[in-house]
Amino acid sequence: MEDENYTVGGERVKSVEHSILEKAKRIKMVLMDVDGTLTDGKIYILPSGEEIKAYDTKDGAAIVVAQVLGIKVGIITGKSSQNVVERAKRLKIDDVYIGAIDKLPVLKEIMEKYNLKRDEICYIGDDIGDFSVMKEVGFAVAVGDAHYKVKEIADYITEKNGGNGAVREAFDVIFEAQNLYDRVLNIFEDVKNWKKGLVDNFKKKR
Repeated sequence: MEDENYTVGGERVKSVEHSILEKAKRIKMVLMDVDGTLTDGKIYILPSGEEIKAYDTKDGAAIVVAQVLGIKVGIITGKSSQNVVERAKRLKIDDVYIGAIDKLPVLKEIMEKYNLKRDEICYIGDDIGDFSVMKEVGFAVAVGDAHYKVKEIADYITEKNGGNGAVREAFDVIFEAQNLYDRVLNIFEDVKNWKKGLVDNFKKKR
């Protein structure tokens, strides 16, 4: 079958092979690395010793929208960073695994936790530490500036680089494959109700 074009905001982004869309169509959870994927890989260290990382707001918006639409999102990173924990809190990501040098056991734990099959999971990564997990999921995505070995096993390579909209691009493929963009473009009411539900649940626990 010929490649299919998907559009975002009226701008043609890229031709996507039918086989890739078929993989993206089955995704129920998206897992991702942080350094080099959600960020550009740079770390700024202040005189106090505090680490500063920059995140792309478009990536964050896609993560929030995905969760509103019912797609689970998780982070698996080999580094331990309070910065990552804080970012995850802002994006309402519950499944956050830091200091996970070996990511395969975490993947298996998540699959058991949510009763997910491998072809229902997408992983977005950029470097050798992501290699083993990417071989085990149904839809492996490498960011545009990923290590060449990671690109070799990826189902999809983003045009955007890590920390510069690559995660958003991966979610765009999933949204299009699952015919979710009508809802995405009218998401604000869903986001409002989703946030209200979070607040209501918090109040009940108090």
